[in-house]
Amino acid sequence: MSTDDNVLLQVDDLKMHFPIYRGVIQRQVGAVHAVDGISFSIQRGETLGLVGESGCGKSTTGRTILQLYKPTSGDVHFEGVDLVQLKGEELRQMRRKMQMIFQDPYASLNPRMTVADIVGEPLMVHNVANAQEIKERVVHLLELVKLNPSFADRYPHEFSGGQRQRIGVARALALQPSFIICDEPISALDVSIQAQVVNLLEELQEQFNLTYLFIAHDLSMVRHISDRVAVMYLGIIAEKAQRDELYLHPLHPYTQALLSAVPIPDPVADAKRQRVILEGDVPSPVNPPSGCRFRTRCPIAEPICAEEQPVFREITPGHFVACHFSERFL
Repeated sequence: MSTDDNVLLQVDDLKMHFPIYRGVIQRQVGAVHAVDGISFSIQRGETLGLVGESGCGKSTTGRTILQLYKPTSGDVHFEGVDLVQLKGEELRQMRRKMQMIFQDPYASLNPRMTVADIVGEPLMVHNVANAQEIKERVVHLLELVKLNPSFADRYPHEFSGGQRQRIGVARALALQPSFIICDEPISALDVSIQAQVVNLLEELQEQFNLTYLFIAHDLSMVRHISDRVAVMYLGIIAEKAQRDELYLHPLHPYTQALLSAVPIPDPVADAKRQRVILEGDVPSPVNPPSGCRFRTRCPIAEPICAEEQPVFREITPGHFVACHFSERFL
């Protein structure tokens, strides 16, 4: 664990395996290796972007950090406290400092509750305010996310996707947390609305000194909001670096392939750059490949990639890569 007082969250060798049961007696026959030994830290006030293809374990990582899933192994230290060891009331009290903005604004809001009930529910559950204070706080929270307070008595189905996501942001802010996991908060929204929600998140971060884990697969949006970026592939982190360093000098073939698919607003430069097309499908997390997870689709794979798992190492200051041949790209 890091001894740096500025580190808010420290994740060490986190694993989350979901058992697979079969037969009448429900015998375990395998496991889905959704998250398979990842480590990273997040500084106070920082945004760490977590990117990767669908199914690589990004959302599972976020939910496991908050202990919505109990990890198979590993440690999650938040403000120096190991969340994995907490249970019951201790964990409940710690959760006031950590919140989540969910991916689907249509599914994450209870259709039978009004906006006032949805946003005020965390205050009621944690018993931190009386009825009148909750009512006042709800009005303030709706104003913070730029919604009309008169919407408080309406139901979720009366709002657009962007407005619903703002309601989700207001609910996440209700308990004045210091850390928020944004689980693909813009992927279900229209492109015209995405920038508004991201700008809102940035304004709130500056106003309340929030710390974000921003999970997404839109690399252009991640570059806009993140301070550092970690790239996940099949349950592990393939590369991690400062935002501009990673986008300008990617040292992992998978990161290079992802970035080559990002549209750029310059037709001349776009025509000159080389696209990296990955062949084949992502292997099953039930039975991941030996050695390097990415070797079955990697354009520079060699026999050693099947035999040895690459060490996640620091190639240049602050730039970590899990690849045997990263030095080729320096």
